[in-house]
Formats: sequence, C-alpha cells, structure tokens
Amino acid sequence: MRRNSLTVGKSTPIDRFYGIGEKRAEAFHKLGIYDATDLVYHFPRAYEPRGNVKTTAEVEDGEVCSLVMTVATEPKNALIRKGMTLTKFTALDDEGMCAVIFFNQPYVKDMAHKGAVFRFFGKVKRDGFSVSMTSPVMEPVTPMRPLRALVPVYPLTAGISQKLIGGTVRDALDAIASETDGLAEFLPETLRMKYGLPGITDALRMIHLPRTLDDTALAIRRLAFDELYLFALAMMLSRDGEERRTDAPFDHYSNEEFLAAQPFSMTGAQLRAISAIERDLTGGGVMNRLVVGDVGSGKTAVGAYAVWLTLKNGRQAAWMAPTEILARQHYEELSAFFGRMGFRTELLVGSMRASEKRRALDRLALGVSHFVIGTHALIEESVTFDELALAVIDEQHRFGTAQRRRLVDKARDVHQLSMSATPIPRTLAMVMYCDTDVSLIDEMPPGRQKVDTFLVTESYRARLNAFIRKNVEAGGQVYIVCPAVEEEESFESESGDKLCSDDLIPLSGEREEKTKKKAATVFARELAERVFPDLRVSFVHGKLAGKEKDRIMTSFAAGEIDILVSTTVIEVGVNVPRATLMIVENAEQFGLSALHQLRGRVGRGAQKSYCVLVSDSRVPRSRERMKILCETNDGFRIAEKDLEMRGPGDFLEQLHGKTRQSGDFDLGVASLERDVKLLYTAFDEAKATLVADPTLSLEEHAGLRSELRRKNEKKQS
Repeated sequence: MRRNSLTVGKSTPIDRFYGIGEKRAEAFHKLGIYDATDLVYHFPRAYEPRGNVKTTAEVEDGEVCSLVMTVATEPKNALIRKGMTLTKFTALDDEGMCAVIFFNQPYVKDMAHKGAVFRFFGKVKRDGFSVSMTSPVMEPVTPMRPLRALVPVYPLTAGISQKLIGGTVRDALDAIASETDGLAEFLPETLRMKYGLPGITDALRMIHLPRTLDDTALAIRRLAFDELYLFALAMMLSRDGEERRTDAPFDHYSNEEFLAAQPFSMTGAQLRAISAIERDLTGGGVMNRLVVGDVGSGKTAVGAYAVWLTLKNGRQAAWMAPTEILARQHYEELSAFFGRMGFRTELLVGSMRASEKRRALDRLALGVSHFVIGTHALIEESVTFDELALAVIDEQHRFGTAQRRRLVDKARDVHQLSMSATPIPRTLAMVMYCDTDVSLIDEMPPGRQKVDTFLVTESYRARLNAFIRKNVEAGGQVYIVCPAVEEEESFESESGDKLCSDDLIPLSGEREEKTKKKAATVFARELAERVFPDLRVSFVHGKLAGKEKDRIMTSFAAGEIDILVSTTVIEVGVNVPRATLMIVENAEQFGLSALHQLRGRVGRGAQKSYCVLVSDSRVPRSRERMKILCETNDGFRIAEKDLEMRGPGDFLEQLHGKTRQSGDFDLGVASLERDVKLLYTAFDEAKATLVADPTLSLEEHAGLRSELRRKNEKKQS
C-alpha cells in the first residue's frame, strides 16, 4: 500500500511525497532530484544480497549475508557510557546461536520480542564457535510479506537515508504506474521488439525492485540502450544539417616553404593530415578537425602547418594548451620557427605580469602579432583579435565544450583544429566523432626510440630500486606512477551501518579483481626518507594547485628532481629528454592505452629508456593485457587490443576528460567498458533513425523528441 495519501504523478515535486518537507527536499535537489521522474531515474549503485541466507554453522568470519533466526532471549538495554546505549539479545537457528548487538538503537527492544522470527542482514563475526552480528538490518519473517532477495543501495547525500529514498522511490513507481498518462514509451516499438527490450515502466521497476539478477540485467540492457541511443541522436542532431560555410576561404599556397623549414621529413600520415587540413581551409567550409596521434608521432608539426597556412593568408591563429608549462614549451619551439618566416608570436599565460600581458593583448588586438600560444587565459573576455581565423586546441580532452567554444567564438567562422595524444581505433573514432572530421597519425617518424618494457612482481623490488639508482647515476631521471588512491567507497545500509563496495553486488552483477593499491603519498615519503635519502625525490598529484603542480614539473624538466612520484597527472606534461625510466605501480589498475600514454613520457632524449610495470595480479586476463605492452610500442595496435579487451571506457575518459566537463556522457547505468557492442548498436540505430527522419519530425518519434528535450533541460538545470 502506498504510504502517501496525496495524489502524485510523474511531475509531482519531491516535497509532495510522504515524509519529505522543505529541508529534505533541498537534500534531494543536491542529488538532482526535483520530481517523481527524476526520482525513478536515480538508479541504485549496487544491491545488498539479502537473499544470501546462511546458517550459524556455515557462516564465515567477516561474511556479509543473512541469518534467519528466532529471538531466543528478551532484548536488554544498557547505558555503557554517557550518551551510548547498547541493546543485546540472543537469536538462534537450527544449527546454532548468535549474539545480536545494537548501539544507540534502544527501540529494537520493543521490536525483537522473544519467539519472533527475523532475517538479519549484515556482517557476521565468528570467533571459533561464537557468532555475532552488530547493527544488522532486521526484517520480520511473515507469510504475508515475502522478503526481497536484492535490496537497492542508492547514492546518498546528507539528510537522506537509504530507507527514506527506497520508500520514496517505491511510492513514485506506484504512482507513475497508476497514472493514465504515466511515463511515455519513447523508444520505437520496432527497436524494442528487435532487441527484446522491456517497456520503460517495467525496466524502471525491475532496476529498483528486482526479484533476481536476471531482472537487473534485463533492466540495465534497456536503460543502457536508452542512454547510448539518445546520446547518439543528440550528437548527430547537434551537427548542423549542412556544413558551415565561410565567406572568406583561404587561398592555396604551396607547402614547399613549410616542408623545407622542417628539420625532418614528414611521414606519410603527417602528409595526409596536412593535405586534409588544406582542403578544409581552402574549400569554403569551416574546419572542425581532430588530429589523433601517438606521443611523438608529429602532431605539433601538423598543427603548425595549419597555423602557417592561416598566417600566409594574412589571418591570426591561437593555440590553447591545458597547462602553462606545456604552453611555454610550444612557445619556445614555435615562436622561433615562425619568427624566421617573419611572423610574430605571443605567449599568454596566467602568471605573466599585468603590464606584460596588457602589451601582448594590445598587439593581438591591433594585428601586430599574428599568432598566440596560451592557456585558459586565451578565453578571458579581455582577449580580442584583429582577425582570428584558426583555433588549435591541444590535448582537447582537457577542455570542456564551453571552454573550446569561447575561444572559437572570439571571431566569426573560426576554423577549429583539435589534437589528442590518445591513439584510438578507427572504428571507435567513426562512432564517437561523428560530428568531427578525424585525421589519424598512425605512423611514427623514423628513428624514434623504442622504450623497452618489462612486467615484474613485487618480489623484484630490491632489483628495481637498484635499477632506479643506476639510471639516476647515469644522468637520467625517473617517473614513478601510482594509482590515485582515495578512501574506499562505502555505503550506508538501512540500519545506518557502513558496508564497503566489496560486500555488495554491483549493478552489472560482476565483481572486479581486488588488489591492494600502492598509496602514492606514503610511497613517495618512504622513497625519500628510507630508500633514496641521498637523491632528490618529489611528489605531484592532481589535487595540487595548478601553480604548485607547474612549479614541480618545471623543476623536474630542469633536472632539479631525480625521482618524481606521481598520479597520472603526468600523462600530459612537459617534454623531459633526460627522463629514462617510467615505473608504473599496480599496473593492472590501468588500461592499456593509459599505460601506453605513461610510457610515452620517457624515450624522448638520446639515452636508452625503459618502462617497468609492477603488478602482483594473478588474473590471467590482466597479465595478458600488460604483456601486450611489453611486445609492442605501436599505439594504434595497443588501442585495438584495449578496445577488444576492455571496451571504449579508457579512450573516452582520456579523450573527453574524467570530469566529463562537456556533459556529453551523461550516463547512469551504461558502462562504456562493458557495453561496447551495445554502443555500436545504439549508434547504428540512431543513424538509421535519422536517415529515415532527419529532424525527428514524424509522429512516431514524438516520444524521442520529448525525451531528448527532457534530458537537455535536465542537463542545463
């Protein structure tokens, strides 16, 4: 029976639900929940396996499970210290007894009468023959009320309990199901029939109130398909129906001058990329091209060609890099190159003196300077151009869509060239960049040093430390990368007790390998104080302030640090030719593409360089992945294997950023690692839908239009 006496429906505000007033409504708003529809789309993070029922004889110490027992003694309350109440009683099943203990829950005494039967769920402690449970979830066992085997665990915020959100979700599901105009079915029936997907109302009920894991699997398949299909439609519809045209296409110039000025011969892949860029810039359209290439494949030279052609046409170009240190590195290289051709280049970064910055801005606004290289400082309102025509976005995944747009919007019809150092398989590029032209630089310049890669276990630690010292004594520098270590995620049960993620069944139903991560902060301190007290050891991580991070990286580049312990913040960083050794701790925690990116930080100078992957993983699949890295340095081959083995999740995190700044990947249940086949299916179906109805104007697609509008409004709210 619904607890709420009020009439509610899909649009009912959250504060109209039973037990939710103004203050609790504000807490729900923090979770993005404003009405009943938001509520049913707030998906569980995992499930408590309460159907995992054991007996007191078979249960193991530390096991999270349920015990169905009869209360054998009357509960007693005791004040054990000021403000702390202990409630204790004994319960039994056919095979033994169990002590049940509650802290600060004196009301349990009135619930657990002697002779009553309950299902107790929580963590069991066993000490020999003695069994006990502390603060378990207690559910009365009655013939009229079957107990759920799987109980959802939701993401929470302060002021909201699992019990409150679970009950409110059930109210919302009941209300929506009873509405004559409940949640509209927006997925075309042909697609639901083709892929055996349940209706939207059924899918939502199954994910919140599953009877079995088969229910959750079916619900997730439907909801994941929805997310990926709607995402694909939104991406494709966001592209203008026709290519944007410009009134001022570039004139053709022979590239011989540019090629002759290069200190090396360009590879075939680079030449194909600059030919595509020339067609874009001179063809009358507004360029939107992404250049994807491995570290060291020559993307900078390709970007420089686009700048050269822009400057030859009497227009201005801007190059935006994610960090000040990277911007300065590009400035040192490119300002000299363009200076020899008679073009003036400016640097624009946050640390510049106000007077220096003002003079640079004046020269750009007057057209005295032709090219500017900078950081986010380029998108400040004070930056104006005389005739900006090209924006180069370096490491484009580090910038959100809005940030990139602010640079492009500095002038009319600005061409955009984005660059990424994450090799990506052609098939995935075609799917994920359907609104962008892509050039893959899948060929390395001749003579590029091969970085020898080895996979070792913790047993090699002493030899590895000796190898570190040998590299430093030979004049080299060392990177040591650890996984970003955060406090283990925990969840609050209905009793208020904390359960760690390993005690729960994840949405996918699959448990991942559990390995002990190397703590970067502790490890750096140990190296500096105990292992290499005579060497210069420093530590950098993503939570450091930008200026401090840049200071440490600049010191490392200048040779003032021997060993840099880091999280993956150094995936994109300064060029350090003296860096000869990359060590990755807990390598099984990283995808192949991420490991390959890290390896690319070394091998940039004349000295022989190495990469050592440290892992104690015994999972065959994990070791197989890491061995691939030992066998090849070909980033695109590695990318294909990574896509095959792990799906596209790693690529998407690197290409679009872990913060998902653009809002493009607003996913709730779809996994971009687990659902790779579903991803391709969703994109294929979205393309087919738009071929038949390019603007979704047909009546049969009214539901799709409405759902896309709802998601867009939700994203903007």
